[in-house]
Amino acid sequence: MNKLFEPAQIGDIAVRNRIVMAPLTRNRSPGAIPNDLNVEYYRQRATAGLIITEATAITHQGQGYADVPGLYKKEALDGWKRVTDAVHAGGGKIVVQMWHVGRISHTTLQPNGGSPVSSTNKVARAKTYLVNADGTGSFAETSKPRALETSEIPGIIDDYRKAARAAIDAGFDGVEIHGANGYLLDQFLRDGINDRTDYYGGSIENRARFTFEVVDAVTREIGAGRTAIRISPVTPSGESYDSDPRKLFTHVVEGLARHDLAYIHVIEGETGGERGYTQGTNPPFDYKDLRQAYERAGGHASWMVNNGYDHQMAMDAVESGRADLVAFGKPFIANPDLVERLQKNLSLNTPDNATFYGGGAKGYIDYPRLEKVA
Repeated sequence: MNKLFEPAQIGDIAVRNRIVMAPLTRNRSPGAIPNDLNVEYYRQRATAGLIITEATAITHQGQGYADVPGLYKKEALDGWKRVTDAVHAGGGKIVVQMWHVGRISHTTLQPNGGSPVSSTNKVARAKTYLVNADGTGSFAETSKPRALETSEIPGIIDDYRKAARAAIDAGFDGVEIHGANGYLLDQFLRDGINDRTDYYGGSIENRARFTFEVVDAVTREIGAGRTAIRISPVTPSGESYDSDPRKLFTHVVEGLARHDLAYIHVIEGETGGERGYTQGTNPPFDYKDLRQAYERAGGHASWMVNNGYDHQMAMDAVESGRADLVAFGKPFIANPDLVERLQKNLSLNTPDNATFYGGGAKGYIDYPRLEKVA
């Protein structure tokens, strides 16, 4: 049997195979509260070795899209407890992706109609998704953000800590810190966004400080073995640009090696797009070199790869030792039984536009709104 289908130990989390369901933003949780549809959706996919939930806001300020779930009020945590119970009843394991969108938001989604916050006051040329009073939805330009005051940053770090504790109390097996795709932590990391002059801006060491402080706080609260992080070294989402991503993310993974994290989740290329996409002045990004830099620094976390993997690519990646885990996104939308289909080499349902934006594979629950890779 190929190693892809064998059990593994991911930090403190034992999984029955190395196939991971990637986080997929669904916009199906009005009031930021998971409901019956969320329970059924995740229950159906519990045969994945590990489920990573849709991105979930750590605070109201962290919300950036309509009807995404949160971790910051009792009703939401009660809803998530129903989800985690259902997944565990099916023999699965599930972690929550903790999200603060930063500037990728809109004033109508923010507390008291305030401005989104970021490392900068520059507007992102990006869109968010809003739901109107009549239930219809549409995309909208993001609002102008305000740069966080230095004095505010410890409070946001504590928000991550509190959200991690709430997640464990709601039955999650761990948490994945969302450090990718142009959201708040990524907005601090990138020199194409971060224009600060305090000790969270300027040098790579300063720009990475916020990410490391969040990881420190979360691991102290729930343990490193239940903490993971997602990074996207070259994806351009949310105008995420850096002049030297190889140097930046080498520093990031070397810093992460200080903790015995559960896993490092690496998006290769452009999220949901071209695997060979690159940026900066260096040659194409070398993901093998990135992992080697992490291990040379003493890192032992499982290495999860993501973006456009098919059956053969996934088996090769794990069998060769290039990766320990492979995350699948879109295939899980139309194939809740993806693990069985891959193991038996069965054909896959293809998520066409109707499915990807709400149709659903015949016989399986899907919801009638936007399906977005996050």
